[in-house]
Amino acid sequence: MFVYGFAILVLIVLAILGLGGLYFFKTAIRRAPKSFLVDNPNLMPEPDNEIISSASDLAWLGEQQTEEVRIESHDGLKLHGTWLPSKGGSQRRTVILAHGYSGKGREMAGFARFYAEKQGFNVLMPDDRGHGQSEGDIIGFGWLDRKDYVQWIQWVLGKVGIETQIILHGISMGGATVLMTGGEALPHQVRAIVSDCAYTSVKEELTFQLKQLYKLPAFPFIPVTSLISRWKAGYFFGEASALNQLANVHVPVLFIHGEADTFVPTEMVYRLYEACPTEKELLTIPRAGHGTAFQVDRTRYEEILESFLMKNLSHSSPVPAKYK
Repeated sequence: MFVYGFAILVLIVLAILGLGGLYFFKTAIRRAPKSFLVDNPNLMPEPDNEIISSASDLAWLGEQQTEEVRIESHDGLKLHGTWLPSKGGSQRRTVILAHGYSGKGREMAGFARFYAEKQGFNVLMPDDRGHGQSEGDIIGFGWLDRKDYVQWIQWVLGKVGIETQIILHGISMGGATVLMTGGEALPHQVRAIVSDCAYTSVKEELTFQLKQLYKLPAFPFIPVTSLISRWKAGYFFGEASALNQLANVHVPVLFIHGEADTFVPTEMVYRLYEACPTEKELLTIPRAGHGTAFQVDRTRYEEILESFLMKNLSHSSPVPAKYK
């Protein structure tokens, strides 16, 4: 009788864990409205600032002559991007901008404006799988997306030619995405990476959020949800690691993080920086929360970014023509 009762108890516990894992999988990884991000105090922008791009940046992008472009991923998804060609017709510099969790490419308008107006770059703003106008029901957290960005790099080379120099610049999940992409075999045209407020790994970030949002320990919920993720999404949380991918990065990296980031803890950037084996720089912005460094101190951000680009690109490109 005791054995029977114990077996029933074990089954009940396993059922609860399974249901909990499915709930967390749906909440974090399934494509769906992310209600837990609404009014999250760890994501609130600074007063009079907007996360990532200001209203004027978004309005500026709306005035530009952009092209909606598409590729097909290696696993058959139709992926969407927004292409902003250099105003001066230069093909020599291109930036690929990687947006954050639950975002879309056009939300990178502030960065697009900097690269286009001040640097004369072509700009590509993809919608990640499971985001924006791209297909997919699963959020890749950068790990699935890294292969998509390798394809976007090839698309750029086909679009503007092999003489272009490419920068990968991402924020939040996009910051982790460009680091994970950097760990893949990339063409020599990729010259540098800019990673803003990236997490070290999906496992560590979700462990942190589980404690922040639900006051729950990592075990057993993270291992169970990770197992479900491997089953339904094709990856374990532990393998989706920007920290590990850095071992295979061969281009210079600029790491950026807000010193007041309580969504992706600031301490993560120091570990990413230390793990990077290539030329590297680190910029932290006082009082900036998650994803707000560019808006909180845009002057300093652009100054350091421009210096980083000067060091890592050749400079035979013409001065950019004036945008509207």
